[in-house]
Amino acid sequence: MKARARWVEGMAFMGEAGSGHAVVMDGGPDYGGRNIGIRPMEMLLIGLAGCTGFDVVQILKKGREPVTGCEVEVEAERATEDPKVFTKIHLGYSISGPGLSPAKVERAVTLSKEKYCSASIMLGATAAFTYAIDIVDELQKAAAE
Repeated sequence: MKARARWVEGMAFMGEAGSGHAVVMDGGPDYGGRNIGIRPMEMLLIGLAGCTGFDVVQILKKGREPVTGCEVEVEAERATEDPKVFTKIHLGYSISGPGLSPAKVERAVTLSKEKYCSASIMLGATAAFTYAIDIVDELQKAAAE
């Protein structure tokens, strides 16, 4: 796996992944940026959400659970002094599907956190993790409408 970041101007960088995809990163005006891109530390949180979401969906599909949607919201706190590492991270999972097994969803989240999600395992070296799971049962939702 490879990636690079190339300085564009001010505090803006073009990040490029080995897969050929690119993203603009920038700082806020208080750091000399123009606010034209996502912050590098925000990229880490987005990567975390994608990594664990990928795991959860894959685990549920392998377990033949009828998952139709997955959204992961991340809230984090950082240290006040340099290096400003993440110290607390909360993951909010919203998993949708008709008749999902709550036990299997909980198991998928736990397996992601403890075994499969490289991002959460790395970030867990400095941050305390908490999580919440909301299961949206599409059968009950349709019946209520």
